[in-house]
Amino acid sequence: MTTDQATRKGGRDVAGLVLGSLAFLWIWLVSLGVYGVAWFVEQSLIVMDIYFPRWVWVAISTGHVVLLLLPIAPLALFWRAGRARHAFRTWAYAAIFAVCLIPGHLAHYNEEQLGIVLRVSGMLLYLGLLWVTGRRRAERAGSSGGPYASVLLVAAALAFPWLAWGALGSPVDTVLDLALALLFGFAASLTIVRHLLPALADQEPVSGWDLFIAGGACSATLAIMAAALGVNGLQLLLIPAAGSVGWLVIMLAGTGKGRARSRWLPIALLVGLSIAGPSLFVDPDELALVLNLETRDVLVWSLYATAATVGTAVMATLAAALLRTRLRGPFTRRFAYGSAAVAWLSGAALYLFVGQPGFYGDHLFVILSDQVDLSSVAQIANHNERRQQVYDTLIAHANATQAPLRRVLDRIGVRYTSYYLVNALELRASPALELWLDRRPEVGRVLHNPVLRPLPAPPPVSKGVATLPGGPMWNQEAIGAPRVWSELGVTGAGVVIGQSDSGAQWDHPELVAAYRGGPGNFDYNWLDPWDHTSSPIDRNGHGTHTLGTAVGKNVGVAPGAEWYACVNLARNVGSPAHYLQCMQFMLAPYPLDGDPFTDGDPARGADVLNNSWGCPPLEGCDANTFLAATRALRTAGVFVVAAAGNEGDRCGSVGSPLALYDAVLSVGALDRAGDLASFSSRGPVTVDGSGRVKPDLIAPGVQVLSAYPQNTYYRADGTSMASPHVVGVVALVWSANPDLIGDIDRTEQILTETAQPYDYAQQGTPRCGQQGTVPNDAVGYGIVDAYAAVQRALAVKAP
Repeated sequence: MTTDQATRKGGRDVAGLVLGSLAFLWIWLVSLGVYGVAWFVEQSLIVMDIYFPRWVWVAISTGHVVLLLLPIAPLALFWRAGRARHAFRTWAYAAIFAVCLIPGHLAHYNEEQLGIVLRVSGMLLYLGLLWVTGRRRAERAGSSGGPYASVLLVAAALAFPWLAWGALGSPVDTVLDLALALLFGFAASLTIVRHLLPALADQEPVSGWDLFIAGGACSATLAIMAAALGVNGLQLLLIPAAGSVGWLVIMLAGTGKGRARSRWLPIALLVGLSIAGPSLFVDPDELALVLNLETRDVLVWSLYATAATVGTAVMATLAAALLRTRLRGPFTRRFAYGSAAVAWLSGAALYLFVGQPGFYGDHLFVILSDQVDLSSVAQIANHNERRQQVYDTLIAHANATQAPLRRVLDRIGVRYTSYYLVNALELRASPALELWLDRRPEVGRVLHNPVLRPLPAPPPVSKGVATLPGGPMWNQEAIGAPRVWSELGVTGAGVVIGQSDSGAQWDHPELVAAYRGGPGNFDYNWLDPWDHTSSPIDRNGHGTHTLGTAVGKNVGVAPGAEWYACVNLARNVGSPAHYLQCMQFMLAPYPLDGDPFTDGDPARGADVLNNSWGCPPLEGCDANTFLAATRALRTAGVFVVAAAGNEGDRCGSVGSPLALYDAVLSVGALDRAGDLASFSSRGPVTVDGSGRVKPDLIAPGVQVLSAYPQNTYYRADGTSMASPHVVGVVALVWSANPDLIGDIDRTEQILTETAQPYDYAQQGTPRCGQQGTVPNDAVGYGIVDAYAAVQRALAVKAP
């Protein structure tokens, strides 16, 4: 008697069971391990503004398949025992499925629809291979007699957490994701029915142990296939969501010759709907660490939902195991269909009244080729007149050049938002619309404008843990600010600082006296393009901290200056449209319910802007996205300061707007010992081919104490902390000599000529810098010196 015959008669293939168990563990370890480690490494690099080329993900997914096949391929080819052989061969086919989906990783960030098309193509190729290899089989898979009521009931339960905590993308995204999930279920079902379930075909009755072993094989199969389906970290949700229903699939498939095969359609529905939740309700790009680090954002809620899905699948499996011989007869079927209907109605109510109903897909950011020429406006001597004329010219140019495109969009019913600081529009994304826009003669280029999907609950408000010291802090003394206050009597009075960041706690003890609006006056002084809040708020803390360094009563550089703010980083990730909307508000603020094109008031605009942010490709920007905006602001006499970035110490790491622009003063970070911070980004600027030297100056950016939400204080690191030091110094310079307000060239000259030289003898030569070269790509012109700069400003005579 052969081993296969012995197994059919009830004998145990102990060796096959042991090897199968080891292979099962290997599959789960490799699938979660490879993609988990790769995702974490890539996310850690993205925090430093380094992105995997897409071929790296192709190599990773190829490596995943190779690691799987190392033990599986020999077992599938040479193992002869019946049940184990079926499991090994099923896993081998799942690995082939993974090979077919490798091209799906070629789609870049913010190109999820292209990625879906590539993955669908891969699945169709795999289905073709299944048809070719299975067409000789005598039995055909029918669909009659399937346990549809049970499938629909379980699918509804699996969907509950996603309906409550997730949010859909655009209508196109939703349709494509649902089609992808169902096609995945079809491919997985045919794989399981043709290659795994025949191991149980002749067993009647089948023991619980047999079902458990087959369920484990099914679970591993789904884990392999789900790992191949996911992108950008979504694998970490799909693998457990799909793998957890493996035992339930076996329970629902039934046993006996030909019977399991007749249930391929309900199996396809169950598997497809099990991954539909994360596929439809999670944007994989939003799993990024830059969004989720130290916050309760999408990743946390997605993990909650995944855990609930796995728990539901386990409970459903146990219920099916306990009741599989009892649920018989017409009454039971009617009860099951009724229960399924109630479950889906409950899910719909959960989505409508607890969840985030609606569509929240990414938008397009359309930059027109005709950008305004402000050279004639730049000749206006009076700062206030020049600023007004810049605004008027930008508005007129945008209205005139956008008119033809607006008319067409109005006619076809596409909603859009117009911008003037960059001649651009934001509108709802769709592949057809993007292709059409690319062919419009007035369109320069089309960028993807990511839109974060809403959360089921706002992230908690941050709270600091530091205490306020009794006197000036090291960072204030390092740039000479206390001497400016005490010896020169200058605190920044008469200067307005504008900040675009995560918001601000306007009534913080450090900020309340400097808030321009005062209690209850938020028109022209607050804008929240994200959540449209009516008064300043900051959950993240980043904005309150950076603003405190600029104008804080005790922790600031220019405590006498005024401020107002805009939210462009409500959840630590922005988009071109939101960044631009805030920059427009800084040039010409408007009421809370106002129109920036008609209600903007340049006379109320900020004098100097702090921008402790960068817009990398993940957020939709390219090198020149805001080039026109920064030039217009400079022409208007608005001094724009930007953090250089925290991507050091690589040379050429100043690469994201706004820091890379010549019209912007970019700031790197140094620590208390006077060393350039290791994280501080370095030049030269390479992304636009200019090779320009950046940063321009450096300032304290390590363990800087400043204001934080809930009336607290916090010590933080980053060039984000360095930038507001220079903003504060500009405010001191312009407060000391109001004739300099709006004169960007002379003010920059003062700041760079009075900067403290970097102490190469004591600190050593930092990477990318060159001792004796001023400016250089590590420290620029040196360390900003508030005292020397204000002294020079006081000595400057009006032209």
